[in-house]
Amino acid sequence: MLCWGSSAQGQLGLSDSEPAVFEPRSCHMFDGSGLREMACGGKHTLFLLHDGSMYTCGSNSHGQLGHEKPGSKPELVVALDAQKIAGVACGRTHSLAVNEHGQVFAWGAGEGGQLGLGTTEEAVRVPRLIKKLCEHRISQVMCGNQHCIALSKGENGLFTWGQNSSGQLGLGKGEPSSVSPQPLKSLCGIPLAQISAGGDHSFALSLSGAVFGWGRNSAGQLGLNDELDRAVPCHIKFLRSQKVVYISCGDEHTAALTKDGGLFTFGNGSRGQLGHDSTKNEPLPRRVLELMGTEVSQITCGSHHTLAFVPSTGLVYAFGCNDHGQLGLGSRGNAKIPLPVRNIHPPYLGNMGKYTVCKIHSGGDHSFLLLTDDEVNPSRRVSSNITANEIVDSPAVNAEMICTFSLTLVILFTYLFCSPSSDDKHFKTNPKVPGIDLNLVRLLFDTLMKPAYSRLLEQVHGTHSFESLLIPQLSCSPPDVEAMRIYLILSECPALHDSKNYLSLTIPLAMAILRLDANPSKVLDNWWSLVDCEVFSRLVEMYKSIVVFLLTGGKALLIPVFLESYISATLKLLEKLHKVNLKAQHVEYNCFYIPDITSLVDIQEDYLKWFLSKAEISSVTLCAYPFILNAQAKTTMLQTDAELQMQMAVSGANLHNVFMLLTLEPLLVQNPYLVLHVRRDHLVSDALRELTIYNDVDLKKPLKVIFDGEEAVDAGGVTKEFFLLLLKELMDPVYGMFTQYPESNLLWFSDKCFVEHNWFHLIGILCGLAIYNSTVVDLHFPLVLYKKLLDVCPSLEDLKELSPTEGRSLQQLLDYEGDDVEDAFCLTFAITREYYGMTEVKELIPAGESITVIKSNREEFVQAYLRYIFSDSVRELYSAFSGGFLKVCGGRVLSLFQPSELMAMVVGNSSYDWEELEKNAVYKGEFSASHPTVHMFWEVFHDFPLEKKKKFLLFLTGSDRIPIHGMASLRIILQSTAVAENYLPVAHTCYNLLDMPCYRTRDTLHLQLTRAIEQYEGFSLV
Repeated sequence: MLCWGSSAQGQLGLSDSEPAVFEPRSCHMFDGSGLREMACGGKHTLFLLHDGSMYTCGSNSHGQLGHEKPGSKPELVVALDAQKIAGVACGRTHSLAVNEHGQVFAWGAGEGGQLGLGTTEEAVRVPRLIKKLCEHRISQVMCGNQHCIALSKGENGLFTWGQNSSGQLGLGKGEPSSVSPQPLKSLCGIPLAQISAGGDHSFALSLSGAVFGWGRNSAGQLGLNDELDRAVPCHIKFLRSQKVVYISCGDEHTAALTKDGGLFTFGNGSRGQLGHDSTKNEPLPRRVLELMGTEVSQITCGSHHTLAFVPSTGLVYAFGCNDHGQLGLGSRGNAKIPLPVRNIHPPYLGNMGKYTVCKIHSGGDHSFLLLTDDEVNPSRRVSSNITANEIVDSPAVNAEMICTFSLTLVILFTYLFCSPSSDDKHFKTNPKVPGIDLNLVRLLFDTLMKPAYSRLLEQVHGTHSFESLLIPQLSCSPPDVEAMRIYLILSECPALHDSKNYLSLTIPLAMAILRLDANPSKVLDNWWSLVDCEVFSRLVEMYKSIVVFLLTGGKALLIPVFLESYISATLKLLEKLHKVNLKAQHVEYNCFYIPDITSLVDIQEDYLKWFLSKAEISSVTLCAYPFILNAQAKTTMLQTDAELQMQMAVSGANLHNVFMLLTLEPLLVQNPYLVLHVRRDHLVSDALRELTIYNDVDLKKPLKVIFDGEEAVDAGGVTKEFFLLLLKELMDPVYGMFTQYPESNLLWFSDKCFVEHNWFHLIGILCGLAIYNSTVVDLHFPLVLYKKLLDVCPSLEDLKELSPTEGRSLQQLLDYEGDDVEDAFCLTFAITREYYGMTEVKELIPAGESITVIKSNREEFVQAYLRYIFSDSVRELYSAFSGGFLKVCGGRVLSLFQPSELMAMVVGNSSYDWEELEKNAVYKGEFSASHPTVHMFWEVFHDFPLEKKKKFLLFLTGSDRIPIHGMASLRIILQSTAVAENYLPVAHTCYNLLDMPCYRTRDTLHLQLTRAIEQYEGFSLV
């Protein structure tokens, strides 16, 4: 051990009367004794050996040595001889020691309450136990001049006591000094790695490098760019990105060490203790430029001086006050820049052989250098980071955890918040990055679920650590983003995924998340958007299962008010996750569907509650959370809305009819149906004429179609054919209403059209009527049409669907890595369009033809291109179409649908399952599943190619697509007829019924069925 500086009170332990030592001198008192640690006070020193014994020397004016022997050399503190001491700390005239069990002993000056014994005794000469801390396992203690800080292991609690004249206890403005330890609740939830105390200021460092300071700030020693004292911990934002791993405090200055070996200092610089070649104060952390280019691994501050150790050179640098030789430069005189301490060159050659620097210490006006002859890594930094791997692999740590602490307090708040020490993730914690390795979290939880740790889990469950200690303490306004990581960690805990804990853990956690203030809530959203898809999916599935759990068994477990509250909280959390997913795209939107909803809840009743919610019906309605409803549930809701609207329209018509009859005006009686009389050869004009005479209310009525000259009664099939034939004619290229894209075989509005806009209005009405009357129609529009109807902005993917070549070209433009975009693509903000053999130039923006597309504006070009194709060029035509559609289908219910769901409602889907069609078939007359003709029919049908199968669907049902619910909802009927084999099968599309003779051979059946399919068009009664 080497020492230097003030020795007037014997604090160097050299047993001589020399008042000051100006360069390092050997102290052989502990040679071979295993010196582990030391702490320097104002004028006294504590020495801790590896065997847990403690020695002290120096001034004993207030009993701070813990014994009554002369202080000229280190003496054993006999009062603590029975304790195995694990840590020590010194204030100006008082001392602290922590034993291996986390108990704290205090002695020395106590007039400011700094001993934490509940008294203000002037001097306590024998170490006493601080009883108020006995319930906590203390891992670190630090002392200021007249105050102390203690950090508890496991629960990560912080305690302060003593003088509070400048707010150094961090308890809040106006709080008095405290003679006993007080919890510092404002930092609750932040996993702390280290604490430090200066004269009248304090610091705490989190595992992710967040630095918090409070107390006296007269010289800017808190690094907050001012000189105002702080009564509560304040985040030093300047240091957030610097990856700070250690903090040391002097009387009125502070030093911070970063992971890459950088040294920042701030505060009082009057003695040069900041190392900036100046005596000015620095209210903001400033890097010590003289040490740039070197990697500092250890720092320590005395009252007015600073030491830094650079392992690559083996040199210790010192700067600041040197009145008592505390810089070890061999002479007096302050140093404003770092200077190497004399006679320290690696390896240090002493009388007993070869040594290397192990630790540096300073305090007051004296300094120490601890040397070792062991092989050590000289670049080791002071840090308390423990990785999850170390916990899992260390039996000692786990045994200690089992014996003393709950899973919650030890794991969640101390260890799991950091990635491995070789990784910088945990230093990057900020509102956009959580800085946590959830794979390690999962690894630790998986390990703890093994039988070897059953005692630990039993302790957690027995003490109800989560529900009674952790979740109720989650603040709605966490002190720092680092405290937010608990929400990510808990989601990986297996206990929360167990249905037995839904009511006590998982739902309360959801409520805690929903209570978060706006800013922390946004932080959590940001973090959720960055987690792995697997993690996000597990979270969604967990809360979906809770909804099912509450709907199935909730009534038996909870009183109604709690059931409503729990269902509401779970649904709101799913809604929050859904909003995150809209941006992050972790999972497909249908991953939020809860298929069981339709069997657990009366969707019609729920929709009516939601429909009437403006009447302030307070119960939870699932319709308010449409993202959990699958297509079946939404279709039921839409049909319920249609029926409701129809009933209102019919009721209005009936009421009107009664009134007319009573007033003897029967000619004004209204029909309760929307009846359309049309001719097959004048479909478009007749449909326009008929729909024009009806108002908006009439369009809500059930639709009945009558083809002039035909005897079929419309039970649904005539309506189907009406839609099919009318839309087929409207889509005829001769009218030029739509442009067909050959690559995709899809249609889009033509930007050069010669028909009246009311034709587009008619198509919109027809699409709306098809939905309202549960009729599938065949419209080859792309998904983007339905996006626009739901106010969802088109994207480049939509253009890729409509026109793949154009879409790929624009993608290539965006992906091009070179800077020569202008030369490579030769584009301007204008495009050419061909109309009937003539070419026209269309500018995408004003003066676009003269604006070249370059790398910096290519995204703007792509957006302008999409805007032209999907909006600007077809604005009037689309407006007419959407006006017609929304005239029938507008309203709240439409907002519940995803674009793809709305599309499936209009055109059905093509997810064909022909085996399912056979499975659901019904047989009448002589037919049965085992009948030879039926058997031959299915053989012939399954041998048909896809297009022919679709034609059969068209022949039998009026549409070649299947309803949104899938093939399971399409039931066909095969009925035998007593006619000869030369008759064709006859379809009754109203009922999906096929009348078929009992054909005897497969060839005959194949021939007659094919003829019937190919000749299909028109209705007649058999």
